[in-house]
Amino acid sequence: QVQLVESGGGLVQAGGSLRLSCAASGRTFSTYAMGWFRQAPGKEREFVAAIKWSGGGITQYLDSVKGRFTISRDNAKNTVFLQMNSLKVEDTAVYYCAAATNTYSYATRTYDYWGQGTQVTVSS
Repeated sequence: QVQLVESGGGLVQAGGSLRLSCAASGRTFSTYAMGWFRQAPGKEREFVAAIKWSGGGITQYLDSVKGRFTISRDNAKNTVFLQMNSLKVEDTAVYYCAAATNTYSYATRTYDYWGQGTQVTVSS
């Protein structure tokens, strides 16, 4: 089992920044990739960003956040981050951290462990 705990959410004005953190514990050696997803009210959960846990830390992003969001990792601390800049009202959602043990993907179904989520609210 891998336990994930997110932090760093909050209320910010449009154009502002937030940095989300996700601390992993438990069988972290089984982690192949980490991802961030979000879910706005009335919408399905969507992929935001992912990073391979080992190797070169390859990343991928949702098109609408490219150039604004950056995913990174600190393997020694078993922590993944999501730096969010130039935030927009449409970025408002609950953000979830997730861990995959077998693949590196944007697909929700490929992630095995999920955090409880942290609320990000962007005001106009």
